[in-house]
This record gives sequence, C-alpha cells and structure tokens, in this order.
Amino acid sequence: MKFRVLATARSFCNTPGPHLSYLRDNDCQLDLRAQAQPLSATQLSQLIPGYDGVILGLDDCNSSVLKQADKLKVISRYGVGVDKVDLAVAASRGIVVTNTPGTNTIAVAELTVALIYALARNIPQVANAARSGSWQRELGWELFGKTLGLIGFGAIGQEVALRLAASGMTVLAYDPYFQGEVNGVQISALQALIKSANIISLHAALTPDTHKLISRERLAQMKDGSYLINTARGGLVDEEALFDALKSGKLAGAAMDAFVQEPPIDNPLLRLDNFIATPHIGATTREAVARMSLLAAHNLLDVLTGKANPHIVNQALLNAAKEKS
Repeated sequence: MKFRVLATARSFCNTPGPHLSYLRDNDCQLDLRAQAQPLSATQLSQLIPGYDGVILGLDDCNSSVLKQADKLKVISRYGVGVDKVDLAVAASRGIVVTNTPGTNTIAVAELTVALIYALARNIPQVANAARSGSWQRELGWELFGKTLGLIGFGAIGQEVALRLAASGMTVLAYDPYFQGEVNGVQISALQALIKSANIISLHAALTPDTHKLISRERLAQMKDGSYLINTARGGLVDEEALFDALKSGKLAGAAMDAFVQEPPIDNPLLRLDNFIATPHIGATTREAVARMSLLAAHNLLDVLTGKANPHIVNQALLNAAKEKS
C-alpha cells in the first residue's frame, strides 16, 4: 500500500459503501478509528503520526495535533465546517485541507424545518405525555403568516427558505457575503431581522466574527415569544444567555443540533421543557452520508496523487506559506 490513511469520522467509518473500497482499491491502507465522541486534541495527537492523510469528523485538530503530524499531506474534512482545524498552521506545514460542500445541504435544511414544526406544535411535549398515558393537548401555532429570519444565506439557508416560503411565511435573510436575489426572500439588515422575526434560524459559519453572534443583547432584541433554531455551530450562541431567555419566557422556545461542548454534559438548557436538543444529526441521513463519504474519499486521494481539487479550503494560506519559504 502506498498511502497510510486514518479515518475518524464516525459515519464514514461505520457505514459500508463505495467510499471504503475506492480508497482501498487505490493504494490506501485504511485505518478506521471512529470513537463514540469526537476526538480531543490529546487523543488525535497520539493517533496522527505516520499517516499520509486523515479523514476527520468534528475532532479537535489544533496546532498541537498538527505538530505531531510528521507525514501528513492532507486533512479531508467529512463535512463543511473547518473551525476545528487550524488552517494557518496546516498551511505552514504544507498540509492541504479540504471539505465536502453541498453534500449535507438537503439533510440539514430538512432537519431545520422539522425542528421548527416541532417547536410550533409542541411535538416533543405532547408525544411524551401521550406515551405516559396523559392525553394532553398543547395549544400550538401555525407558520402561515409568520416571519422567518435566516442568519446565513448559503445553500442550506436557501433550501430552508424555499420550504418555508411555501408554507406561507415571510422570509428575511441576512448574509454579508450573499449577492443576488431569491424569489420570495427579502434580504435584510441583521438588526431589522432580529427585531421582526418570529423564528430565527442560524446557518452561518463559526468564525471569530460570528462567535456568540446571538448574544445576550441580541436575544433581548428578539420579539417576545419568538423562537431560535441552531443547526449550524454551537459557538454561534451564548448558551448561558439563551438559557436565561428561555427560562424567563422572553423566548417561547429554542432547538439546537450543535453545542459548544458535545455532548452537552450538564448543560442547563437540557433541563428546560421549551428546549429541544438533537445530537448533531443535521447531516445524518443515508443519502447525505453516502454523498459526503464518497466526496471526502475523492478529496483525500486527489491531494495524495497530485490531482487538482476544487474543495481545498486553505489554498490562499498555502500560497502565502510557499511565498514566504
């Protein structure tokens, strides 16, 4: 075998499919090391020496990990977000980082819509009550005529807009990088969106600029009785401030598929009846896993074999590092 490849992404490792045979048929010695939870930097540092490539899930790949990556040429992210990878340090060591854009768009959009309906109709509460023998009815509300605010309007945000505009919602979107028009969507300033939306759904990348984007101050500016959905990244929300807003009744409810710490052990949000938590399942559909796995495998092998690849996320940093050397 020509290439030693480590894979830690759980769905990639645990789902049979052509992604595994593709790598094995192309000179890769594949080492599947998925754990129950994403690996810490300490754990990954111990595993990574000696590998030419790695397929990572949400594992912490910081500078201390990369210093141990003595042979590493490529980090193929199984997913879109790269906030867990130190891109600058990777580039300084000549390590290419790729991701899998578009593969989970439908899956995350559909989960977002499902969570919105679950909050609107109190589905977790009434389902649990019915299971326990209480024929309890909760007064819900209709989406028709309400206002949805999307913060982040890339592919996922646009798919959410398409589905909920069809439900009769007014759709506002804020994204400083979006240029253009989408039928049925009003491009809005952030402040105006926060103040006027009945539901706010987050679809932004986690960067230093978006860390705790939904702050205590912005939660206070939201409509009384409104809802917050986060199927993007946990760090976008001040979780302590969200707890206070839900506990006080300022917000009627919230749902999150991503947390600052995962799993969210002892997180007080989990004790609230008006909060829905899902275990980062946005991309966990059969279809999305198949698409993401195969693209992650192709990205990795492209880099290892010197082929051009359109999904390199640290190309500018790699170019700058080459110029310095």
